[in-house]
Amino acid sequence: MIRNFKRTATAIGAVALASVSLAACSSSSEGDSASSESTGAETSEAAAVDGLSGQTGQLVAEGATSQQNAMDYFGSRYSEEVPGANLAYNATGSGNGIKNFIGNQAVFAGSDSPLKEDEVAAAMERCGGNEAWHLPFVVGPVAIAYNLDGVDDLNLTVDNIVEIFKGDITNWNDPKIAESNPGADLPDEDIKVVFRADESGTTDNFQKFLAAASDGKWEGKGKAFPAAVGAGANGSTGVAAQVSSTPGAITYVEAGFAEKMANVDFGNGPVELSPDSVGKALDGMEFTTEGHNMVVDAEKLFASNDAGSYPLVLTTYEIICSAGYDEATKNMVKDFLTVALNSQDDELAAEGFIPVKGAHAERLRDAIEAIS
Repeated sequence: MIRNFKRTATAIGAVALASVSLAACSSSSEGDSASSESTGAETSEAAAVDGLSGQTGQLVAEGATSQQNAMDYFGSRYSEEVPGANLAYNATGSGNGIKNFIGNQAVFAGSDSPLKEDEVAAAMERCGGNEAWHLPFVVGPVAIAYNLDGVDDLNLTVDNIVEIFKGDITNWNDPKIAESNPGADLPDEDIKVVFRADESGTTDNFQKFLAAASDGKWEGKGKAFPAAVGAGANGSTGVAAQVSSTPGAITYVEAGFAEKMANVDFGNGPVELSPDSVGKALDGMEFTTEGHNMVVDAEKLFASNDAGSYPLVLTTYEIICSAGYDEATKNMVKDFLTVALNSQDDELAAEGFIPVKGAHAERLRDAIEAIS
């Protein structure tokens, strides 16, 4: 259960919609003027973290619901470190976050999946001809959450998961599930699939995982779930609530929103979702891009099956302009990201996320310093 995961994460230490304002990265003087007015030109003298500018004002961001709890925590720390500054993060989903970042309605976007080719070009235009960077700040495991009375320890193979979400396995006492759970008293009860009804980076990553881990047995792709079976709900909170209130239900959701979580057999025996098993998967994380633009090679990650490793991991990007912000906005972005990087701690782990440490933390620090 996720509460156990949170306790373990804290013990080992290893691992709000606010008022909307325009704070744009624009090459036009009109855009700079609007941004300066919304963020303010004052600086705080109370900033405690080294390297902060102390720029005050409101930083408007939008995107993935999966990182909402992390953003709430980072935002709280940001206001503590820079009095007079605050984060307004609107968790409307990755698709809306990207849309409003490109449309100059948000300073940065939170997204569970990288920009598409056409979005890369649009983001560059939004950034005044400068590259938009993907910074993997929030790392969280995706749980296979379920509601099955009397079954607190459930094992599922990747093939089991594929067949459940395709509608090929429809009952909890199906022989294929029973084979993965010897001795378990599985009920004769219909499986009720719950999926994300809104476009979601979580759905995009989950489908990429199913395809990569099952050698192509799953054919769906993209941010919209192919609703052949089951019922949809909006947002991570929505699917978690629907599973919690529906006996026999199952879904895919970030670990911080789950109650009961299945152990997943990726090919080397069932693996419990834990800070250690997720950390082992992250050790081998690679990127498809170079420099400060860091897009995780999800296919390699999802296809891995090392013993004791839990590679079903959601990497949430903060998508920012590498350059082109007006001075006040640039300083706020750099201050916020610096505070967020310094807040990768036990409290973040207690929310179900894996704190970024070591070499990857240094990569992020270098990228923040390079924002111009």
